[in-house]
Amino acid sequence: MNQTTVTEILLLGFQNLHNFRIPFFSMILLIYILTFCANVLILVLVSVSRNLQSPMYFFLQQLSICDLLQTTTIVPIMLQTIIKGRATITIGWCFTQWYLFDGSETWECLLLTAMSFDRYVAICNPLHYSSIIDHKVCVKLVILLWLTGFGVSLVISSSIGTLVFCKQTTINHFFCDFAPLLELSCSDSNFVHIEAALLSIPTLITPFIIVIISYICIARAILKIVSNIGRQKAFSTCSSHLAVVSIFYGTLIGIYVVPNQGQSVTKSKVISLLYTVVTPLLNPIIYTLRNKDIKDAGKKVLDIWATHIY
Repeated sequence: MNQTTVTEILLLGFQNLHNFRIPFFSMILLIYILTFCANVLILVLVSVSRNLQSPMYFFLQQLSICDLLQTTTIVPIMLQTIIKGRATITIGWCFTQWYLFDGSETWECLLLTAMSFDRYVAICNPLHYSSIIDHKVCVKLVILLWLTGFGVSLVISSSIGTLVFCKQTTINHFFCDFAPLLELSCSDSNFVHIEAALLSIPTLITPFIIVIISYICIARAILKIVSNIGRQKAFSTCSSHLAVVSIFYGTLIGIYVVPNQGQSVTKSKVISLLYTVVTPLLNPIIYTLRNKDIKDAGKKVLDIWATHIY
């Protein structure tokens, strides 16, 4: 009867930074600026370049949108926790932050699965690629993935919203993640854990299995190519996506799947930092550095821009 409903949440962020506070703040801010610029650059290049009007680059454009949403949801509050040592947000914004982050993560997981299927069709069934995957199919698929990703997140968020939050108002993290948020609840949250686990089957586990199967088929198809040049060309078309998938699932499994018993809070924050801040920067870097078409499109845009100036 004496319980007080929580209206504000205190995020502790990274404690004990001391003299490293300003350098760490500067590093995260620089990463965010680079992430924003790199992903916006991909959005622009894919939009204006005729050579990039294909399903693969359309999906890459959507991945950039997802990364921009993810980092913009997390980084501003995190920068506040770094520079001030803590940050106070309303319980409503805490729910909203987790909803946007979880929705973008779920959507990215589904999107990477669609991208792996796109590479599978392109390499294993190239003659029918244009008839199987065209622009209309891609648009419909992306809309479906958006609705699925954020729809699943809305279901879990609604369940979290039915919980009672009282007394404890401090989260020892730099954003409102799933486990730290549920730890604040003074009511039984087992059904939320069960619901999240069940929904992870179609949105995380099944897509991961599809990605593995797709790349097994791709690897078998590449090995059957007689020409070494043909093998290298086939592998180069999917190597960037494979690198992004490995980083994404590696960090995701490290924080959510591997049991965190005995795992320090600092270690958990570092892993979370990798997939919330570093990975969205690595995605465009991997694609731009390893993709000749994007580099060529970038050079053409720079040449046109320089011509208009001079």
